Amino acid sequence: MISTKAKKQIDSWVAKYPEGKQSSAVMEALKIVQAENDNTLSTEAIQAVADYLDMPGIAAAEVATFYENYNHKPVGKHTIRFCHNISCMLNGADDLIAYLEKKLKVKTGEVTKNGLINVKKVECLGACVGAPMFQIGDQYYENLTKQKIDEIVDGLK
Repeated sequence: MISTKAKKQIDSWVAKYPEGKQSSAVMEALKIVQAENDNTLSTEAIQAVADYLDMPGIAAAEVATFYENYNHKPVGKHTIRFCHNISCMLNGADDLIAYLEKKLKVKTGEVTKNGLINVKKVECLGACVGAPMFQIGDQYYENLTKQKIDEIVDGLK
């Protein structure tokens, strides 16, 4: 379930922690395994991470289900993580999310018919000064407008 390449990546994270504290690398290990499994974490993949890090499966599952950056069902090639916290809401996030859903013909949590994009509401991405904002991959897009959303989304391939 965990490739040799992924194990090497996980090991580089484990090495950053004191001996016997390998479970501290669980967040990054889940991220690595998710990336190798169509950006989705199954129950089996979570257990495989727990086994590899010698930690209880429930502890890895708690991390995987608490944080919003882990996916438990199929997602698109691009996940748009739209901030829905107070700063973004006060600056029009609800209207922009509705606009994006209409544009893509999906509801939050769904994947476009072509499998390219899914939209996910998240609680906070820590970029309040640029509200409203969303994240695609590791890239933040701030001070969003309908026009900016069109430019960004139309550029995804």
